[in-house]
Amino acid sequence: MASRLNIDPEETTKRITNFIRSYVKKSGTKGCIVGLSSGIDSTVTAYLAVKALGRENVLGLIIPERNLTPAEDVLDATEIAGILNIEFSVVEIADVLNTFFIAIPELVESDLASTGNLKARIRMCALYYYANIMNRIVVGTGNRTELLLGYFTKYGDGGVDIEPLGNLYKTQVRALAAYLEVPQHIIDKTPTAGLWPGQTDEEELGMSYEEIDTVFSTLLDMNETMEYLINRYGIKESVINGLMGRIENNIHKRKVAPTPPE
Repeated sequence: MASRLNIDPEETTKRITNFIRSYVKKSGTKGCIVGLSSGIDSTVTAYLAVKALGRENVLGLIIPERNLTPAEDVLDATEIAGILNIEFSVVEIADVLNTFFIAIPELVESDLASTGNLKARIRMCALYYYANIMNRIVVGTGNRTELLLGYFTKYGDGGVDIEPLGNLYKTQVRALAAYLEVPQHIIDKTPTAGLWPGQTDEEELGMSYEEIDTVFSTLLDMNETMEYLINRYGIKESVINGLMGRIENNIHKRKVAPTPPE
């Protein structure tokens, strides 16, 4: 593992909580909304938001899909809300999703990616509805690994006001979770977006987060060469090229929509 992945969790916590607090103050809003999936990223984000703003200014929104979201995920999310002593609400999206299915003439239910993106965008709408009625911001839960890969839905889970974990790789988020004393069963959960049955992040990406983070931190942060990476970690050149290609191909997800030149 590249040493660049080591963090000072105390300093990192201070830096991120100051960022959240400062943004909310400048925005003139009264707090934030965090989508609680029960995964490590949303849990760490909620912990940091509470440290930054106080529990009374954080709402956890749990947004399951009936017959798909495991019951234990909902229970874990409510457990986290209980540990943090924050208010939470549950918005179940199956009926909303079914309305889309009925309304779209060209619906292709077998297209898992398109349907998954639709679910993520429905969840974004729920988050912003609560943000609007409560005069709060939506705090995203994406980490640097996901943002670089474009491993999120444009205008879905990527549709947020701030990304507090956006400079932390997935492995660094795990280290921060341990420092914040996040329950171990949350830290140990298999990462999944929960958009279709059996989906897991690492199976879909074809690599573990540890391997991906090693590639990115070595090339992007340590400015080492591809040859060094191959020789040091034994990762195939084709795999490295594939990951770096995803960064380039998904730039559009990380930027405001372009306009014509004047």
